[in-house]
Formats: sequence, C-alpha cells, structure tokens
Amino acid sequence: MKNFIVRTITAVFFVAAVVSCFLRTEAMVLLFALVTGLTVWEFTGLVNDRDNITVNRMICTVAGVYFFFAMAGYNAGITAASIFIPYLVTLIYLLVAELYLKQKDPVNDWAYTMMSQLYIALPFSLLNVLAFRSVGSDITYSYLAPLAVFVFLWVNDAGAYICGSLLGKHKLFPRISPGKSWEGSIGGGILVMLVAVLIWHLTEQYGVNDLGLSAIEWAGLGLVIVVFGTWGDLIESLFKRTLGIKDSGNILPGHGGMLDRFDSSLLAIPAAVVYIYTLAQF
Repeated sequence: MKNFIVRTITAVFFVAAVVSCFLRTEAMVLLFALVTGLTVWEFTGLVNDRDNITVNRMICTVAGVYFFFAMAGYNAGITAASIFIPYLVTLIYLLVAELYLKQKDPVNDWAYTMMSQLYIALPFSLLNVLAFRSVGSDITYSYLAPLAVFVFLWVNDAGAYICGSLLGKHKLFPRISPGKSWEGSIGGGILVMLVAVLIWHLTEQYGVNDLGLSAIEWAGLGLVIVVFGTWGDLIESLFKRTLGIKDSGNILPGHGGMLDRFDSSLLAIPAAVVYIYTLAQF
C-alpha cells in the first residue's frame, strides 16, 4: 500500500510537470534539457558498470544537453546551423580520444558513447522539431504535437494495463517482457485512437488544430506512437535484462530511473516526427 501511494504521488507530480512545461517555451526547453542530461548520465553510469567499459560520462552528458539546446535554438530560428559545430567537434574528440586512452575494449566504448547520443540525446532533441513550426516567414511554438506524444503514451499504458489485466492471455514478448499481452496492447491502441479522434474534435472546435491533421490522420498518429512506444519499452527491457538489473535507477520514487520513465518516448518521438513530416509531403 505504501509503495502504491508513493508511485501515485510521483506519477501525479511527473504528469503535472510534463503537461505544464509544454505551456511555455522556456519551461519545455529547460525541463527536457534537464531530462536529457539526467538520462544520459544514468545510461552511461549503467554501461560503465560492465567489464572493460569506460565511457566519459561528463562529456557525453554535456554533449547531449548542448545538442538539445542547439536543436531548440535552431528550430526556434534563434541560431544558425553553425551552432552544431561544437557538438560535432565533441563527437570527433570522443572517437579520437580512444586512440590515446589505451582502453581494453575501445570498440564498445565507441558504441556506448554514440548510443548515448543516438538513443537518448537525439530523440529528446527532436521534441523541438515537433514544438517549433514555420508559418510563412515566422516560426511559432506549439505545445500540441509534443504534448500529444506523451498523452498517447500515458493513455496506452493505462489502456494496456486494464485490458491486459482483464483479458490478457497471449503474451506479446515473453522472452523480454512477460507481463505484456497482445490483448493489452490492442486494447491500449484502440483507446489511444479514440482519444486521438477526440483531440481532433476538440482542436477543430476551438480552432487550435495547428497540425492540420484530419481525424484519420490523428488516429494514425496515435497508432504510430503506440507501436513505436511499445518497441521503445521493449528495447529498454532488453537493455536491462542484458545488464541484469531490475530498474535503471531510483531517481523517481516508485518508478525507477529516467530510462524507466521515458523509455517509450525515445522511439515514439522520432516516429511522430517522421509521421507528421511525411504527411506534410503529400
């Protein structure tokens, strides 16, 4: 009972922080820059516990946070593309440094170093692509797309849990996550698409559908986020099983670490970007 109360309180504060941050540009940028840094720091700490692995936690973390700020500045139209040069120089340094450090397994050091950027820093930074949109010659900030990603992920988690608890018989991926079922995943997906259509109706009614998506396209966005969010969850589960750990950390009472809380979004955010920008081409 005590653990349930702790989990509930943490979840309430977590949802409130994420939802409220999207209402102001500065809050979104600062919060997710912090999330990026904490998640990269957590990830590099976990891989450094493996035998013969030595990743530079500080440089990887600073690089990931810098990349997030650079993406925010560039997509907001504040900075030029040259803002990415220091980041590229840092990546080159992290590669070249292995020539002189004489580590036992430089290939794995390189792999985990680049993974910290591709798996964590890049997806979080793509939130800026969803948040800042060009309208003619102007660039405007909109909370709708990035907030929708998290709302869909939360609705999917709730729907999958309820449907899985009531109807779950067929395991979705027993080797990696024995608690997930096909029934739960399908139920969560259907609920997300219904919520997506509801969001379309409300945004159309109040004239805030700045994405310009139809009801079917909104439902499609929900389905894409469900599929890729589920894969993101499974990938993090595989990562933890490989390392032999239950939680990625303990920074969030009752919910584990940053990777535990944001695992689904690490694939859902890039998928949402690809989906929305693909629709814009047609």
